[in-house]
Amino acid sequence: MRPYETMIVFDTTIDAQTIQVALDRALQTVRANGGTPGTIDRWGKRPLAYEIKKRKEGYYVLVEFAGTTATVDELHRILTLSDEVLRFKILRRVERTTRRAPASA
Repeated sequence: MRPYETMIVFDTTIDAQTIQVALDRALQTVRANGGTPGTIDRWGKRPLAYEIKKRKEGYYVLVEFAGTTATVDELHRILTLSDEVLRFKILRRVERTTRRAPASA
């Protein structure tokens, strides 16, 4: 399994409980497809750089998770179909390696 993170921007015209339900649905999708959710960082309401669907602000949530490509594909599908989500981006995180720099002569 590889580490991923996704930034999800929710519509602020919906209530906090609906946002939580949509976030829980995304996390359940990760679990159901063999992934493991990690850190969830709620950034809250922030202004958008440009209007999206005539909205000027969004509710930002950063979710870290580990999974396979099938996990990412299904999460992408679920977030695309969700009406509460304005935008999202799924990125593969760089795996940390402990390599030593070559010795200088």
